Amino acid sequence: MWLAGIDGCPAGWVAAFVQPSGDGCALAVFTRFADALTSAQRPAVVAVDVPIGLPERTGHGGRAAENAVRPLLGARQSSVFSVPSRAAVYAEVGPFADEAARYAAHRRASAIAQATSDPPRRISIQAFGIFPKITEVDALLLADTSLTRRVFETHPEVAFFLLNGETPLSEPKKKRNRPWPPGLALRRQLLRDAGLPAALIDAAPPKGAAEDDVLDALACAAIARRIHAGVARPFPDPPPRDAYGLPMAIWT
Repeated sequence: MWLAGIDGCPAGWVAAFVQPSGDGCALAVFTRFADALTSAQRPAVVAVDVPIGLPERTGHGGRAAENAVRPLLGARQSSVFSVPSRAAVYAEVGPFADEAARYAAHRRASAIAQATSDPPRRISIQAFGIFPKITEVDALLLADTSLTRRVFETHPEVAFFLLNGETPLSEPKKKRNRPWPPGLALRRQLLRDAGLPAALIDAAPPKGAAEDDVLDALACAAIARRIHAGVARPFPDPPPRDAYGLPMAIWT
């Protein structure tokens, strides 16, 4: 049996396949999220770093899921962005002709986000950049809601918080948008201590993925193991559901 931790990467999605225990592992990059689910491993549990379940309106701080985990993360809490309304997420997903078109689309989506949030809140350009990945997973789950028994939302920084003895990490993984070696080394050690396969922890990132993408996918894989073992916890608990019945919770 295979499990998977999946994170977004420049080429699409990077998947860290692990077994419930032991060193069996594989690493692969997929253009489409659905391809990871139908890969040779056919993972029974997938923990993915992407918001699942989109609200019709949002309050302060986004969904209850974001508000539930941010206080755990100390200086790392800014890594959990506020998920805007479904209408805002789907408003402008590209592709865009150029940067000017992308920024214009961001402004239009932000206007919708402000109209569907209380207090009114715009969208960060970083959050806007992953809307295509959010809608890709959302559309897949809406087309087959049985996948919600197999695909779970998680967040790497929340996973690393758990692996660090429920203590916020002292080092970021990046500084000034560049890899920060002390932060990456800390995350590697936490993954080793959690029993993740050394072959993946020490592997060079595959083409289309960065070093931190692989470590984040491995952190997600640690949560997939916990979900499979029945010891993972959703934030909030119980998870609320969106208008289409998708659960909105970050699993640890």
